[in-house]
Amino acid sequence: MQSTMEKLKNKASAAKKQVDIYKAKIDEKTEKARARTKEEEVVAHERAKAKEAKAKMELHEAKGKHAAEKLSTKQAHYYGTQQPHGDYYEGNQPFGSIPKPGTTAPTYPLGGKNILRNNNHI
Repeated sequence: MQSTMEKLKNKASAAKKQVDIYKAKIDEKTEKARARTKEEEVVAHERAKAKEAKAKMELHEAKGKHAAEKLSTKQAHYYGTQQPHGDYYEGNQPFGSIPKPGTTAPTYPLGGKNILRNNNHI
């Protein structure tokens, strides 16, 4: 679902697209007015079509960027950070690794008791 900020950014991008299309149509009309041959009119029309397509492409790129921005803020909030090589770390030591000699590693679960779900203790 879109956030309010994403909707506003998308509406601004859509408005920019409409302005770009309007500019392309004005340019096409001026080029056609200056044209001396039929071929120059066709070239003017093709340029206008290319500008319209570019405006639509930029709109879709902007929408994708807005969605990615929203997703990146969610990921940073919910998933935390990741260390190099994709390993998840607890402190300075990867999960499941053997402790360095001379150090003590805690036994899990902490406290030495087996803890079951719903606060049922053995």
